[in-house]
Amino acid sequence: MMGMFSWARFIAVLVKEFIQMRRDRLTFAMMVGIPMIQLVLFGFAINTDPKHLPTALVMADQSPFSRSVLAALSNTDYFQLVKVVNTEREAELLVSEGDVQFVVSIPEGFARQLVRGERPALLIEADATDPAATSNAIAALSTLSQTVLTRDLGGALTKLQSAPAPFDVRIHRRYNPEGITQYNIVPGLMGVILTMTMIMMTALAMTRERERGTMESLLATPVRPLEVMIGKIIPYILVGYIQVTLILLVSRFVFGVPMQGSLILLLGCILIFMLANLSVGMLFSTIAKNQMQAMQMTFFFFLPSILLSGFMFPFRGMPHWAQHVGEILPLTHLLRIVRGILLKGNGLHDTLPHLGPLLLFMLVVILIGLKRYRRTLD
Repeated sequence: MMGMFSWARFIAVLVKEFIQMRRDRLTFAMMVGIPMIQLVLFGFAINTDPKHLPTALVMADQSPFSRSVLAALSNTDYFQLVKVVNTEREAELLVSEGDVQFVVSIPEGFARQLVRGERPALLIEADATDPAATSNAIAALSTLSQTVLTRDLGGALTKLQSAPAPFDVRIHRRYNPEGITQYNIVPGLMGVILTMTMIMMTALAMTRERERGTMESLLATPVRPLEVMIGKIIPYILVGYIQVTLILLVSRFVFGVPMQGSLILLLGCILIFMLANLSVGMLFSTIAKNQMQAMQMTFFFFLPSILLSGFMFPFRGMPHWAQHVGEILPLTHLLRIVRGILLKGNGLHDTLPHLGPLLLFMLVVILIGLKRYRRTLD
């Protein structure tokens, strides 16, 4: 009877599925590889409490009190002095270009005012474009002024240890003084959405043609590989700009994200980013045998991009090996470009260090894609 369970039929279907899985090695590799990537990334690379954040110093006072303050900052493990500058202008450039997370300014006459009981101010400026990256470090400063000079204030200066604190710590959150998360997340979503859609649409478009047999007609024409790639990429660039326009409008008028820099510069940088991701999609289409594999490759690329770029978790909180991987990904550099232009008002000079890696990534992927592209179906 057809309704009765047959062990023979069951075993036949089971064997058939294992054989199919063995033949489709790429899909099997994705099934094993993606969970392993998630395990490694979440287990080792993700850290919501970044420490040893790069800090610049403007030190106009060379007293023992100033050195004690610097030692106390270092002992918190949140601040790592990487550069000493002479002017506030130099410090401003370091923050705007993203080279440092904090600037500590010890004013001239700090020790003299402290001894006189005038409570001098210690200024700490933070790049608050990503509130999660600086919140714990700023919280660690809450008791700094009360305890840091306990050993230095002895003898006749003991009276300065009583409340109020002998000096004042003033924290200036640059670019996002209120610590609004949307200022960081919403501009970043632009890169995340473009990464997902550009790669997926392009990869599926080519594999769809191969599955439907329309690739035969295309390959029979005298069209060159570069012409095919450009012809298929341009429509998606227009779609990408429609997405960017909608995201910018929503960011400004719904979430109130400030737009300090040039939108023309931003759109030009986004063009390079879209070309880089579309090139990845074209490369995946030359590897995938069907749309399912193309989709799997898209997620295989998308997952590290969203986790290691600094979109979801502070970039400087990751171990060095994860940061090196993140520096390769286009999304990492677009996030810095978008946040720099919109929140900091960065110009072309500040943006160039991040455009270079994007261009290099795009050229390498295009060359690999052209090499893999074949004018025959074999």
